[in-house]
Amino acid sequence: MSNFAFGTYRISDINPQHIEALKEAIESGVTMIDTSSNYMDGGAERAIAIAFREFDEYKKDEVEIVSKFGYLQGTNLFNYKENPSIIQNEEEVVKYSDECYHSISKSFIHEQLSASLERLERQRIECYLIHNPEYYILDAINRGISKDDRLDEMYRRLQEAFVGLEEEVKEGRIGSYGISSNSFSLEHTSDEFLPYEDLLTLAYNAAMIVGNRTHSFTTIELPINILERDGLKCALWAKENGLRVLANRPLNAKYNNMMFRLADYDESKDYYNYFNELMEVCDNESLRPLYNLLEQLDASKHKFGWIGDYDVFLFAQIIPHIKKVLQKVEEDNTQAMLNFIDLFLIEYRKMVAHECAKRTKVELKEFFKECNASMQECALKFLMNRESVDYILIGMRKPSYVHEILSLQR
Repeated sequence: MSNFAFGTYRISDINPQHIEALKEAIESGVTMIDTSSNYMDGGAERAIAIAFREFDEYKKDEVEIVSKFGYLQGTNLFNYKENPSIIQNEEEVVKYSDECYHSISKSFIHEQLSASLERLERQRIECYLIHNPEYYILDAINRGISKDDRLDEMYRRLQEAFVGLEEEVKEGRIGSYGISSNSFSLEHTSDEFLPYEDLLTLAYNAAMIVGNRTHSFTTIELPINILERDGLKCALWAKENGLRVLANRPLNAKYNNMMFRLADYDESKDYYNYFNELMEVCDNESLRPLYNLLEQLDASKHKFGWIGDYDVFLFAQIIPHIKKVLQKVEEDNTQAMLNFIDLFLIEYRKMVAHECAKRTKVELKEFFKECNASMQECALKFLMNRESVDYILIGMRKPSYVHEILSLQR
């Protein structure tokens, strides 16, 4: 049966609740925390360090940290050569320009790892993964490079990265390494698929170049869930070759080019209280635009495809509109209004999630027809019963989530 690992994709060092969730997970026996230098611009790694400050060295040794590299200021360095204009004004990136022209250099890996170790307050990371190297493939496709040429270049870049990682193993700063790639989960016929059968050969070659007795390529991470099952082929290959498999996105799944959140959500009990009170407050000339926005939101809460669509819409449309309206509110009243609106938006999101869950159950009824529990429990147990999956990475941003998830393992 697979183990649950704490995924830190949306974990921040400035959110006390996230820190408490990490502490609770560590205390409750979670043996792996998955993170990345790219998550919250390093905030996830800093949050892990803060959580561990209250534990002794023995407890630290019980929990494996898996981190990732490959991004710098939001740019994936595996396709830096093809997209220099994206980052040409960033001083920190420009100094890597010559090194990154052909691939991820050893010096780049060394500096990325040093930064992660500093944020994590550690001398060593147990496992260090290359993060989404397939970005090069995506860019090469857009530029019309042939499949053979782009794969040859992809393997060459991975080979050089593996050499750098074997050097770090030799120096004792990492225990092992691997790759985290969404492209492992695609059909083999897809142009964006990243073939994995030759990765062990690259690892053996890298170990020989560095002078290590054997390679330290141990881990692959990829999306696998009850809807997206093509990744199980890669997982089976990995297990047959002595690698371990970390499954991410267990509850955020793609199907028929649509995203679904595989979880049930209760309807908010407080939504209409907050909605009606806020409408009453906004029923005047100065706040009429906000009044109209609230009306539109209430009428549209069942129209979002999945909760992720709403989250994007919130930051792209709703919040900017609210800020514009509140510019006309007297300064003394602005904070009170913001607090009131925040409470409403919390409950509104619950309503959207509830509506999305209802639609998901209908649209995916074939996948859950034999499920007598919540969607999330059925989706997670699907993975727990896969012998080719070693760890299921799942976000547990609240202490209550930690208990809910770990209870399934008992």
